[in-house]
Amino acid sequence: MNRKTTHSIIAHKKKIPIVVLTAYTTPQAQILDEYVDILLVGDSLGMVLYGLPSTLSVTLEMMIAHGAAVVRGSKKALVVVDLPFGSYQASPEQAFINSAKVLAETSCTAVKLEGGVEIAETVGFLTARGVPVMGHIGLTPQSVHTLGGYSTQGKSREEAEILLTSAQAIEAAGAFAIVLEGVTPDVAKNISETLKIPTIGIGASPDCDGQVLVTEDMLGFSRNYIPKFVKHYAELAITIENAVKEYAGDVKNRSFPSAEFCYPYSK
Repeated sequence: MNRKTTHSIIAHKKKIPIVVLTAYTTPQAQILDEYVDILLVGDSLGMVLYGLPSTLSVTLEMMIAHGAAVVRGSKKALVVVDLPFGSYQASPEQAFINSAKVLAETSCTAVKLEGGVEIAETVGFLTARGVPVMGHIGLTPQSVHTLGGYSTQGKSREEAEILLTSAQAIEAAGAFAIVLEGVTPDVAKNISETLKIPTIGIGASPDCDGQVLVTEDMLGFSRNYIPKFVKHYAELAITIENAVKEYAGDVKNRSFPSAEFCYPYSK
């Protein structure tokens, strides 16, 4: 089975919406691969898997380890790996060295960078050297302190203009797609209609060319704060807790393991 390419993703524009979910492990990728177009190895793994307070402490080594695991577990989806905070902001050269390392050690197809106009030069530097890039504007978690928290972007005319300008700059620099996070629906729709590359919404607009969610959020795996834009398609935290509770009870009352779960006695 051929893996999706950046060109096939671009071809989705204004056609079939693009399905994107996060993935951090091989078993997870094996389950999701059949149904998604893109598997995003997001730096959200810092909070989801490691219990970190934000994405800022995520390292390049962490992203490479999980990116490689997701590639091994998938055959069909295009795999994109986030470049973590501090691994690309210093210079285009730094971004290329770390992007090349990610692509070489994970076999993923593309990297994702957060930022707008200020990062466009870096995006152009990477794409000119054969590194496919997905952009990310709006609510950018790596800039949470600068933004003053996790707040909706694009609420004023000035913010809307900055977002559109940033999106156009990232497109002009050669990105094959761009994530719009936490952006007001009207602004996200305008950007989606203006750009020739696909937009992937998260807390944005149904008019984006695709949608992405953190898989653990979508599956109801977490009991932490869940953003307004997350729809629960399952309540796995409850299912898992009930299963563990039943197992613990069986162990304590010695009903597990019963004979059917034991090897035969020696003769």
